[in-house]
Amino acid sequence: MGLTAADRRAGQADVYTGNVSTRTMLSVHASKTCSVAACAEIVGAKWTVLIVHDLSEGPRRFTEIEHSCAGISPRTLAERLRWLEAEEIVVRHSYAESPPRVEYELTGKGRALLPLVAEMRRFGHEWLGCGVHGD
Repeated sequence: MGLTAADRRAGQADVYTGNVSTRTMLSVHASKTCSVAACAEIVGAKWTVLIVHDLSEGPRRFTEIEHSCAGISPRTLAERLRWLEAEEIVVRHSYAESPPRVEYELTGKGRALLPLVAEMRRFGHEWLGCGVHGD
């Protein structure tokens, strides 16, 4: 009996029996040891890449990001921005003005994701026929 995907992500071994030999395969895609898996956890989270793409043009207010990411609820956007802030991908700037102003901006770590976003854009143009909006 094989392991579940969750078991494999946890790094547990699975034994496969074939005609030639028996071998044990350890998961190489555990997010703590595999850089691709760790990155996929970040960019694979819903809305993350779209928020990073939006912030690539500079600091944005919450409502600007909300309008740009059509379909995201304010609660989900707030949660996602807090998570991106905790991951040090986004920094939140509060300004003591009346009315108060808050902007979000990419950190160096967040800007390091921009080549990945550019590749996704290229892939979308070339293979998916997307890009009619000049993204």
